[in-house]
Amino acid sequence: MHSAMIFAAGRGERMRPLTDGTPKPLLSVGGKRLIEHHLEKLAAIGVREVVVNTSHLAEQFPLVLGDGSRWGLRIRFSHEGPQPLETGGGIRHALPLLGDAPFIGVSADIVSDYDYARLPAKPAGLAHLVMVPNPDFHPRGDFWLDGARLNEEGVGERLTFGNIGVYRPELLAGETATRFKLLPMYQRAMRERRLDGERFDGFWRNIGTPAQLADADAHEIARRPAVR
Repeated sequence: MHSAMIFAAGRGERMRPLTDGTPKPLLSVGGKRLIEHHLEKLAAIGVREVVVNTSHLAEQFPLVLGDGSRWGLRIRFSHEGPQPLETGGGIRHALPLLGDAPFIGVSADIVSDYDYARLPAKPAGLAHLVMVPNPDFHPRGDFWLDGARLNEEGVGERLTFGNIGVYRPELLAGETATRFKLLPMYQRAMRERRLDGERFDGFWRNIGTPAQLADADAHEIARRPAVR
């Protein structure tokens, strides 16, 4: 895969006041902006085209990230206006930049040790989602994983979507709305037995609150090699 989308348009209400003047993806974890962790990992596996969707304080992203050349990437921005278009609407709005091939999609506001090289270049179905054990803030999980198939039938293990995946543009086929979530697309794909997934048990954190930001920051600092 040579293209990816980083979801960066959210307002980050629970992170206020930190996000009043800085978009959440540009906050730092381990001395590096959240979005930079993803840009480095994507570049390392050969991705060359990255689309970043923006809304809140959108003007800061090109000023901070530039054109992506420092990572060996080409970054393009999909601006959604003052109101984010949700995950589904964000992808639909960005499709002219993403093209027709499968692409990696990742939320800017997570930190993980997941190796993006593990992602399938061509998902067997309409999408492939990375699932994680249910965190304390989401104990009910999202979908059941049965082998490599995701379902809502209660078969397998109930897990939480880790906001890392590979998508075929066809996942959004027939959708004409401007602002919408991806969940109905996932549910339709599961009914058609065309949504795949995998379980990841390594380090993964969702950054939704200042406390979660501090926890991820401490983890990143702690795993740095000792300076001698």
